[in-house]
Amino acid sequence: MRPVMLAVGGKNSSVEHSDMGISKVQHYSLGSKAPFASVNTSDEKPFDFIRTLIDGVIAGGTAGVVVETALYPIDTIKTRLQAARGGGQIVLKGLYSGLAGNIAGVLPASAMFVGVYEPTKQKLLRMFPENLSAVALTAGAVGGLAASLIRVPTEVIKQRMQTGQFASAPEAVRLIVAKEGFKGLYAGYRSFLLRDLPFDAIQFCLYEQLRFGYKLAAKRDLNDPENAIIGAFAGALTGAITTPLDVIKTRLMVQGSANQYNGIVDCVKTIVKEEGAPALLKGIGPRVLWIGIGGSIFFGVLERTKRILAERNVNHNAHPEEKHD
Repeated sequence: MRPVMLAVGGKNSSVEHSDMGISKVQHYSLGSKAPFASVNTSDEKPFDFIRTLIDGVIAGGTAGVVVETALYPIDTIKTRLQAARGGGQIVLKGLYSGLAGNIAGVLPASAMFVGVYEPTKQKLLRMFPENLSAVALTAGAVGGLAASLIRVPTEVIKQRMQTGQFASAPEAVRLIVAKEGFKGLYAGYRSFLLRDLPFDAIQFCLYEQLRFGYKLAAKRDLNDPENAIIGAFAGALTGAITTPLDVIKTRLMVQGSANQYNGIVDCVKTIVKEEGAPALLKGIGPRVLWIGIGGSIFFGVLERTKRILAERNVNHNAHPEEKHD
């Protein structure tokens, strides 16, 4: 891989770069007028949308499944803390309740998110090379919006199983649709978007900027532990900031047909009135722990998988005759 020239304060330094597993080489520059990283893509190869999409789908699905399996018990505890009203007791049994059904949703949702995020980011970088932060924010939000079509039903089923309302995913789907209609699978959809679109945008923007800054300072490509540490920090910080939105989303999703809350605003007013403002921070400890560790695993696995795919693509392109052997 040829070196990338980083221009910092008028001086050039060389560092190899493989951005999110894409085999192309990108040129980054930091000028006096730009407080954030900018990208010069004038000499890059044509944008391969299909390859970027496929690699993103594979890497995203892999990373999502690994994280969900490893950290599901922490997520269950967080959900039960947030769903408990007043001084309700938290049950610590069945912490893996609903995992199998959730994996069935997490795999396509994670694949769709990264599969949309990567091509969107690469395309926007070619249109707005001076705005890496804005590009990452936008791509994260677009990816989150696309993935929400799968994430929300998965989240509704998962959280109701975590709170003991159903014993299995098929039963949950059948009874939710029977009692609440198909829209019951999308309970809390607006609150989900209110939480996840800012979360996805902020987390990936932080990750991209921190990763770029670290690479700039180290003058080399990052290794797996470094990617994991940066992912953990970005995830934990974003998770803490968006905890109130997560509490609102959880309450709306688990209420079922009881309709304790009439929308987002009523949910906030009711929680503050009945339980006090601190209730909006319920579960912040497990949430930060879960997302921090999850960010470490997710981005570590994501970057490793993309690097493997990129190396495979390079070898494939270097020896095209092997296809006919």
